[in-house]
Amino acid sequence: MSTNWEPKIVAFLCNWCSYGAADLAGVSRMQYPPNIRVIRIPCSGRLSPKFILSAFMNGADGVWISGCHPGDCHYLEGNYYARRKFGLFKNLIEYTGIEPGRLHFSWISSAESTKFVEVVTGVTEAVRALGPQKKFAKAA
Repeated sequence: MSTNWEPKIVAFLCNWCSYGAADLAGVSRMQYPPNIRVIRIPCSGRLSPKFILSAFMNGADGVWISGCHPGDCHYLEGNYYARRKFGLFKNLIEYTGIEPGRLHFSWISSAESTKFVEVVTGVTEAVRALGPQKKFAKAA
């Protein structure tokens, strides 16, 4: 592994909460690792597990899904569906051989920019410690 290697993390952020926290962190000029590539989604409950697998298959070293706190969903119950769906999905990716530390979930409200920075830093460090993702690596 090269000493210059940095993890590529795909972040699926809820439009109403987690994306708002990312925006607030940026506007507030808070510093956090630049390893995430943000994909804004309407609701964490609408995220298909196929998108997570696709991110891994296209070279992501880690995936992070973040939505509204349970009970505070803009669409009432979307984050409850997400919590159930991805609890099961985490077991599935472990079965495929992807380390569990490559997939992360969190609940961050739009006012929690400090928590956003803490979670980004934690996710980046956890994925960095695992090294490059090789399970779905495409042959060169």
